[in-house]
Amino acid sequence: MRRLVFAVNRTRVAPVRVVLLPGAYQEPEDFERAGFVTALRARALDIDLEFVAPDLSHLLDRTILDALASEVVAPARAAGAHSVWLGGASLGGFIALAYAERRPTEIDGLCLIAPYLGSRIVTGEVARAGGLRAWQPGQLASDDEERRIWAFLQRLPLRGLSVQLGIGRHDRFGHGHGLLAAALPPAAVTVVDGGHDWSVWLELWDSFLSQLAAPTVAAKDVSRV
Repeated sequence: MRRLVFAVNRTRVAPVRVVLLPGAYQEPEDFERAGFVTALRARALDIDLEFVAPDLSHLLDRTILDALASEVVAPARAAGAHSVWLGGASLGGFIALAYAERRPTEIDGLCLIAPYLGSRIVTGEVARAGGLRAWQPGQLASDDEERRIWAFLQRLPLRGLSVQLGIGRHDRFGHGHGLLAAALPPAAVTVVDGGHDWSVWLELWDSFLSQLAAPTVAAKDVSRV
């Protein structure tokens, strides 16, 4: 699994690690090119940032989740990160949710930037039921990833997992975004103008950083290691 790590300090591991996965047909470098590292540097937060390129050929058999656990999340904990946030943009957000559904105790939060939330077949079910709180998922197959994710989101208040959802007002996946946003606390949702593109995602990322901007050790630089 190819990884790009941007450490706030080369001599130690930051207390917070944010791991982001790109969308379909995108690369980890796209986050850097879009300005995500620059936005973090501007805030001088004591956070290490990691972009990961998962092998999407292993998405259906879910071994991609095992690889994230063994190659990314567990090593970050072992190195000294006290808080690990997992997230991503578009399909990357979907993979982060699939991970959280299977391994909710291994991460501390989800940073969901315009996440893909499944087909309109499933989101339509949720909408016709009157929203996520009223939806009855029934018996779920082990490989029914989309419904398993929505059922996980339905139970989210019981999980104690922090979630930040960022969405563009005119995103093409807005139907699902609206259903999820309605089930989250208002403080957990950020909506900005725009669609499903990097300029919108950068604005949402900056908003997410604002949520993490509790007192931290100031840093002079963010260096790739």
